[in-house]
Amino acid sequence: MATLVFVESADGKIKKTSLEAIAYASGMGGEVVALALGSETAPAALEALGNYGAKSVLHVADERLNEGVIQAYASAISQAMDKASADTLVLANSSLGNPVSARVAIKQNASLVSNVTELPDTSVGFKVKRSIYTGKAFAVVELTKGKKILAIKKNAAEAKEVGGTASVEAFTPELGDADFGANITGVDKATGEVLLPEAEIVVSGGRGLKGPENWGMIEELASTLGAATGCSKPVSDIGWRPHHEHVGQTGVKVSPQLYIAVGISGAIQHLAGVNSSKYIVVVNKDPEAPFFKAADYGIAGDAFEVIPKLTEALKAAQ
Repeated sequence: MATLVFVESADGKIKKTSLEAIAYASGMGGEVVALALGSETAPAALEALGNYGAKSVLHVADERLNEGVIQAYASAISQAMDKASADTLVLANSSLGNPVSARVAIKQNASLVSNVTELPDTSVGFKVKRSIYTGKAFAVVELTKGKKILAIKKNAAEAKEVGGTASVEAFTPELGDADFGANITGVDKATGEVLLPEAEIVVSGGRGLKGPENWGMIEELASTLGAATGCSKPVSDIGWRPHHEHVGQTGVKVSPQLYIAVGISGAIQHLAGVNSSKYIVVVNKDPEAPFFKAADYGIAGDAFEVIPKLTEALKAAQ
């Protein structure tokens, strides 16, 4: 049996989290078939999925799927599983992947597990390890149904290039009016050179920066590192920064390789959104700030002195 991987794209480019999903599926063994929905992704980008482990790609070039209509996506993915004779669906654990996977699970009568962090253990049954309690613990879950859906946590697999080109096949699922019952009237996209959900490095600021006029040093450090910028909830609430930069339990949850927190005390709600980061660096003039307990590295100093010197050193090293 094959494994189907649903790949997400933005501005015609495949998202890194979907490349990780393909690499994860490839690590499971067996044939990997990718599925791309919408007309915006170029054929060359789809063929390049073979470089990450996909043998072939099913492409639904339907313009109605250029926007994330959840029910239509679920119907298309379910039909693609049938066409590929796939007993497993792998996709990114994301704001799009989560609602889609739930609906596909119902259509396919499949077992579903989210926040998967490791390859399955198939020595006895089919068990996977998943992150729970906002990354504070792990659970091992056994999937007992014949068909399975795995939503992969960001950075659970390395998007490693293995060489190769995937064949691309046009696929036309049967989609009716009921699949497009929801009407998307508008989409507001976050702007910036690097977007938070995809960022490998995030630089965030808090109320310790004293005002929006001081955000230039955060942006300069982020630009030097090729990072995305974020902020704490109080900062977005008082209008210093846009709400799409709010990192935390009620904002964007991030899992970068490096998270730098500047002038953020480290309230539990903020920690819940960043504790999946591989490394956390905290800069705060209060040595008793709670964030230091969660940090891998900490600098107890004035951000207005530390950050410009750090940026200058990084530029010199480049």
